[in-house]
Parts: sequence; C-alpha cells; structure tokens
Amino acid sequence: MKRIVSRKYSEGARNALEQEGIDPVLARVYAARGILSSGELERSLERLVPFGKLKNAQRMAEILADAVKGGKRLLIVADYDSDGATACAVGMRALAAMGARVDYIVPNRFEYGYGLTPEIVHLASAKKPDFIVTVDNGIASVEGVSEAKSLGIDVLVTDHHLPGERLPDALCIVNPNQPGCEFPSKHLAGVGVMFYVMMALRAELRNRGHFEGKEPNLAALLDLVALGTVADVVKLDANNRVLVSQGLKRIREGKAGEGIRALFSVARRDAARASSYDLGFMLGPRLNAAGRLEDMSIGIECLLSREEGRAFEFAERLDGLNRERKSIESQMQQEANSALESVDFDGKYSISLFDPEWHQGIIGILASRIKDRHHRPSVAFARGNEGEIKGSGRSIPGFHLRDALDLVSKRYPGLILKFGGHAQAAGLTLREESFSAFREAFEEAASSLLTESDLEKIVETDGALEASHMTLDLAKRMEQEVWGQGFPEPQFEGVFSVLNQRVVGEKHLKLKLGFGARTFDAMLFFHADPVPEKIRAVYCLSVNEYNGSSTLQLLIRHWEENQGS
Repeated sequence: MKRIVSRKYSEGARNALEQEGIDPVLARVYAARGILSSGELERSLERLVPFGKLKNAQRMAEILADAVKGGKRLLIVADYDSDGATACAVGMRALAAMGARVDYIVPNRFEYGYGLTPEIVHLASAKKPDFIVTVDNGIASVEGVSEAKSLGIDVLVTDHHLPGERLPDALCIVNPNQPGCEFPSKHLAGVGVMFYVMMALRAELRNRGHFEGKEPNLAALLDLVALGTVADVVKLDANNRVLVSQGLKRIREGKAGEGIRALFSVARRDAARASSYDLGFMLGPRLNAAGRLEDMSIGIECLLSREEGRAFEFAERLDGLNRERKSIESQMQQEANSALESVDFDGKYSISLFDPEWHQGIIGILASRIKDRHHRPSVAFARGNEGEIKGSGRSIPGFHLRDALDLVSKRYPGLILKFGGHAQAAGLTLREESFSAFREAFEEAASSLLTESDLEKIVETDGALEASHMTLDLAKRMEQEVWGQGFPEPQFEGVFSVLNQRVVGEKHLKLKLGFGARTFDAMLFFHADPVPEKIRAVYCLSVNEYNGSSTLQLLIRHWEENQGS
C-alpha cells in the first residue's frame, strides 16, 4: 500500500526565496529541500569546499608530488562500478597530465571480489609499482595493505565508504568518513575524493614550480566526476550539486570527453540537454554493465579514449553488455517474483533470496527491484567461489543496511565472512550452508530496528499545482536543475479527468488529461491497462521534444482511482 504525503517546508524559507526572485513554485520546492537562501543554489566552482579541509589531502599531495618528481611508478587499483571507473579515469588523466608514470588495474569481481585483497596485491606487484593508489576502495583492506607493505609497496587509499573498527596501515588515507576528518561534505563519491586529491596535487606541484607551461585544467574532468557521483547514488548535498552541475554544464556545452560523448550517442540521448537522469539511468547502467558481466577495463578504456572512433567502439560494447544485462535481470526478476508469490508479508520485515543459478553481477539490481516492489530491506545472493555465496543488499529509508549487517555479525560471530557498504546499499559473503541462518538473523535484526509504519511506502510530493503554474517554462527550469539522491526531483499531485487514453509502444499509456479548464498531454510508462475516468495522480513536469518543437508533458509516477465526487 502506498500513501501520498506532501513534503513539509518552512513558510519563512519559502517567503525569503520568493523575495530573492525565485519562482513561487520553485521557492516552495527548494524550501522543502532545506534551502534557506538563493545563495545556496549557486553552482560556481568557488562554492566548493576547499581541499584543505579534507583530512590528509595535503599530505597525499606531497607524497604524490615527490613520486612525480622522482619518476616513481604509480598503479591505480580501481573498483568495478561506475564510481570506481570514473575515479580511475580521473586519476589516470590528471596524473598523466601532471607528468606521473601511472597505470591501472581493475579487479574482475568474479575472480577477486571487492577491494584491495592480498590476491589483487600480487596481481598488481607484477607491474612493479612503487605506490598503489586505491580509488573507491581500500578503507576496509587491512590484509591487502599489509600484504603490499610486505612486498615493499606503499599504499595510498582514496575511498568514501564507511570504515570498519580497524583502519588499514596505509601510508596515507583520504576519506571524508574516516575518524577525525572534518570535511563537511561526507557524501563525496569515490570519484569526488580522487578529484579533490588531484586538486591538492596540482596546487602542491604549482608551489614547487613544476608547471613550466600551462598547468592541467582539472575542470575538464568534471564530466567524469558528475557521472560517477550521480551513478553511485550518493546524496546530492550542496558540494556534490556543484560538482554535478559543473559537469553537466560542460557536457551540454559540448566539452565532454570522447568517452562520455560516445555513451550519450549509443544511449540515443541529446548531450546538449544532459540531465542527472541521463547520467544515472542511461550512461551509468551502460558503464556498470562492464563490471557486472565482463571486465570494467572496457568501461575505463572508453572513458580514457581520446579518439572518437575508439571511444565509440568501446561504448557500443558497453551498450551490448547492457542489453545482455537487461535480459539476465528480467529472467532473475521473474524467478524472484515467483519465489515470493506465496509469501505472506504481514509481520515480515526483510527479504533474503538465494538461487544457485543467479548471476553474481546482477544481484545488486535484483535486490533493488525487490526492495522497490515490497518496500523491505532486501538481499539477493548468488554463488561465489569455493562454497561461498555473495550477497548484495538494498534498503529502505530508516534502515541503515551496513549497521544492520554489523549487528548480525556481532550477534552471530562467524556467520558473515565479510561485509561492507553504506546505509542504503551493502555487500556481504557467507558460506552457502549459512544462508538460512543468515535469513533468520537478518529478519531478527530488521524486526528489531523497523516498525510496521516503516514498511508503508510513502509517495512524497511537493503538493498541488494551480493550472496556471503548469507551464513549459517551469518544466524547462526544472530540467536544468540537479536532482537526485537526497535532493529529489519535484513531483506534484492533482485530480484529473481522463479524456483520452491509448497504448503506445505496446506497453505505455498516452493520456489526455483534463484539469480545470485546461488539458494536458501525459505519459504513464510501463502500464498498458486502461485507467479510470478520474484519477488522483502524482506527476512530474517534463519537456517533450518532437519534430523540433517543445511541449509540456506530464509524466505520471503514481496514480489511484479518485474516490471523490
């Protein structure tokens, strides 16, 4: 069951924003997202938190500057998702531009698993690096860092994941979530952390007189930073909104790298109208498909390509992998739904599923789909190596998934072999025979941390709109904003008469809706059955581009029959 509620906001903040010249509807929207003044909406790079506030960024810059000057070999060890791929590309391009000897490796998730493991260290050692630089991983790699040190390799950790009880004994760690770091933006993605380290390094090399000619323009990497930040679904706080906004601006102006442009091309999206939706739902999945099904080096090479044809070849491979991913995911979803058909969800607070035939690279998406459908913390498992199963979990608001796994681990020592992650997403490893025990322990933890009201899905809106406010101009303004995790895209509610409806593309409804004296075109995607003559709908304002003209279109996100008169 879903319940529609309007977001609360401060009337004082709304009034203040209106007085500063903000559109009345947008003033209400921004106030509901905690914005108090128009200054908080500025997106210039000057609004970024200085890198000096990020613990150890200066120290790591000094170490890297010494390495650059001394001709030392640097090896980036990347993660196999979009955040890790973009962070690796930022590091490769920035370090090379600053004169470093740099290479990278990215672990195959099926052979080596996540993070800087001892096995990855031995793989890395074949390249004879003086330093290993982790991106989007490493904060939990206690054994891997120890192994590297035993081989005479220093490790520099850049990460954003939550640390465990023990930090690795690395030469230097930059992570906004490590103890003692007062950096105010705790939601930097891994690519954001690497970008900050590169800013610190450039400043250090500048101070040393390293740049005889023109120094590298790191703003040219902001398209990568934007993609990794949005695709990793981190909270879009003020600092991240600046990074994403600046990256989107470069993409719209035609200043993106060849890899990003190629990804827009294969996704059939207009880069001149690039939005956070494009990054999160069109480019991100294509990039992630490489790590899910094959090897993320395909994605990294796409991002590093400086030649249009080569970038397009990699992008086409990514597009093909994404189509394959969709097919596998669809089959797994059918199997999961079938397994849950007979489950009585009354009094059930979590979902844990395991199928020995499921694809290890797709279980994170599957867990997300199950969570969305049943609004419960969900973990999907597939077979790993040597009697182990790998799990990927997704959570609902109010349930910190990593902390819940930590609670299970403490209550039942040895049950979980390893785990890590965030509040809303986490991964873990079990022995296959321990699945049933984990399912019971996880349900026990969920039932102790959640209430029945937490399991009711809330559809939040920004209230109702007057017909006069439902304009193409407002839709265009909203399209230019950066929306995403923690700063949700505005959606409104209203009661409409359904004047006309027809199925398009075999699975979508195109609607003509009446509202007061006006009519509106609307789309209800992935729903082909007729809707009642009067509906209460939750919708977004969108711009429909067709044959060179722009018109207003409502996108229906949720609907129910209107029971009123």
